[in-house]
Amino acid sequence: MPGADQIYHRLFSHPLMVEQLVRDFLDDAMTAGLDFRRMERVTAKSYGQSGVRRDGDIIWRLPTAYGTDIYLYLLLEFQSQSDPWMPLRALVYQGLLWQQIIAEKRLKSGDRLPPVLLAVLYNGAPRWSAETRLDRLIALPKGSPLWRWQPQARYHLLDMGAIPGDDLAGKRSLAGLLVRLEQRQEPETLVPLIDNVIAWFREHPDYEGLKRLFTELVSDAIEGTGFPLTIPDDMREMRTMLATLGKTWREEWTAEGMAKGMAKGRAQGLAEGQHQAQVRTLLRQLERRYGPVPEDVRERVEAADLPTLDRWLDRILDAPNRETVFED
Repeated sequence: MPGADQIYHRLFSHPLMVEQLVRDFLDDAMTAGLDFRRMERVTAKSYGQSGVRRDGDIIWRLPTAYGTDIYLYLLLEFQSQSDPWMPLRALVYQGLLWQQIIAEKRLKSGDRLPPVLLAVLYNGAPRWSAETRLDRLIALPKGSPLWRWQPQARYHLLDMGAIPGDDLAGKRSLAGLLVRLEQRQEPETLVPLIDNVIAWFREHPDYEGLKRLFTELVSDAIEGTGFPLTIPDDMREMRTMLATLGKTWREEWTAEGMAKGMAKGRAQGLAEGQHQAQVRTLLRQLERRYGPVPEDVRERVEAADLPTLDRWLDRILDAPNRETVFED
């Protein structure tokens, strides 16, 4: 989707989107005990000695039920291509975030590091192919004594295109609607999906900022149908236009399919008629020159293709006997 990073960055800067994403698409065991009412956004500061700043990161700090000073740091990474080194990046991001927390003096002497969860949201067309664990990238045999000294890191993957439609059908949250919009839709299936988006914002009129972003997402989904359209700015107008388009598309598809079927039928009929004519001609010539045609020869002629029949018809003019006609 064009500009996906920018749209996603704006979407998941909103706490509601983050909460719905976590509740709908992360394991219940990972999200148990999180207090979404007191979650707060964390600004990614300059990382490491190079001073490289990762403005694309979305980081949220969520209080947990395990103590007043225990927080989960949730990192959201947006990907449109599969990255084979993603587990290594997960390790780096987590380490740099911990360095930032230490540098900001958030931890007292004796405190332990807060838990960190990196979630990768992937909206590419091919399915995600990279490993999700760092240990699978390290060149060590199973059982090596060096394994205990190797760093461990992994990330949670949300491959949007890989989620079955049946699993998404019951999800009415904005996060669920986002994933469905990311999956390629035909006009006929996109219309009810847009109806669901419109209905959500009708029931929640206070989220005008998110509505504007979802209007962009709906526009991108319509462009993904491949039709050359001038898309209106209003989501309701998009829906009306798409409903009309769906009817036109269905009629054109039916007409095109019938035309192709008729053309294919005519071509197939002509070929079959030519084949039968060649078979009759060859059998008649064989009988006139060499006498009654044996049944096995008749079956061989009827099973031959057109080029072979043409070759045998040419030979019959000079062949001294039946066997010579059929020599390879």
